[in-house]
Amino acid sequence: MVRDLLTQAYGAMRHNRRRTALTMLGMAWGIATVVLLLAYGAGFGRAIEVIFANWGTRIIGVFPGRTSQQAGGQKAGTQIKFTIDDIDRIVAAAPLVNHITPLVEKQSNVQQDVRTYTLPIQGVYANMFQILALHLGEGRLLNEDDEASRGRVAVISSDAKLKLFSGEYALGQHIRIDGISYRVIGVLSPHMQEGDDSVNKTIYIPFSTMSDFKDTHYLDGIWLSYEGNDSELIERQVRGALAQQYNFKPDDKRAVFLYNMMKQLKQFQIIIAGLQVLLAFIGTLTLGIGGVGLMNIMLVSVTQRTREIGVEKALGGRRRDILLQFLAEAMAITFVGGIAGIVLAYAVSIGVGRLTFYSAVAKNAEAADIRLIINPTIVIVATVILTFVGLISGMLPAIKASRLDPIEALRYE
Repeated sequence: MVRDLLTQAYGAMRHNRRRTALTMLGMAWGIATVVLLLAYGAGFGRAIEVIFANWGTRIIGVFPGRTSQQAGGQKAGTQIKFTIDDIDRIVAAAPLVNHITPLVEKQSNVQQDVRTYTLPIQGVYANMFQILALHLGEGRLLNEDDEASRGRVAVISSDAKLKLFSGEYALGQHIRIDGISYRVIGVLSPHMQEGDDSVNKTIYIPFSTMSDFKDTHYLDGIWLSYEGNDSELIERQVRGALAQQYNFKPDDKRAVFLYNMMKQLKQFQIIIAGLQVLLAFIGTLTLGIGGVGLMNIMLVSVTQRTREIGVEKALGGRRRDILLQFLAEAMAITFVGGIAGIVLAYAVSIGVGRLTFYSAVAKNAEAADIRLIINPTIVIVATVILTFVGLISGMLPAIKASRLDPIEALRYE
């Protein structure tokens, strides 16, 4: 029976080739639009994830502020000052923290040969690079021995190398930071950089030697990474430990500023999900226009084949048989057009390649540009939408054909 239906559908499609081709073109354009819009949504989501992964997702930055609420007899406006002991307090309060580093930073005069620049210097533990996903380009990173021995060694970022060495070999060379000599042991790969961000200009030295330039008793901040996905739990534990030590209310957001990367990512994921739903809706409406064209063509076909329908019914054809005949023809046009549309969408996605997105506002950010990603899930979703539109578009003409009175149909001219 299925074979007979397909044979009849093929014969009807061949009888009106131009009309069938135009109808298929409409369906192909509609399904290609759906697939490309969904692919754009997936590519946008991937670009956002790459941006966050560039900095690390399971990380929290902790920075001191001023209290905004009175607590424990202290007035609001009290300055919070972190010390190195807070590292142990946070580790004790938040067992899921796996890497943590203090941060002390300063703008210093850095000299190499006759070149002198003002660059940011950061004193950190060796695990800072792992926490912030800073990747090594040449040489080696800081290690625990450098920290223990107060080694005067430095890891420099890509722009810092360019400024100080102008393309010359940097490893093993010495730079002078505020007049003190440091040996360059590593150079970082270029990092995504937006605006005036100094990430590619920073010079990293062991925390223990940062005391050469600044009092390290008080910290400028703390960076940490953690296991698991419950970032809000880690945030509460960190706030609780610091609130107990410095006698401020845990819900006082201004006393301690926490930059929670996972929370930021989840907010963007909600936006991405909403965008994908919107794009799917727009694509479905576009495909619906092709469905209206299909419905119109099938209604014309029913009108032109009224006598044929009357003959079939007179020879014993049931209403169900007529319904399936015209529905099969509509679905055949739909799916052939759908296959052509998916092929067209793949061709467009390959031809378009990379769409400028984050690289328009940030350096070294080509990996975070949008690519039209057509994955199996998108094809399945598009096929479901196509099937739904095809059924709705083909059902009305098929029902009309099945309900024709055979006597009136035979009289039709």
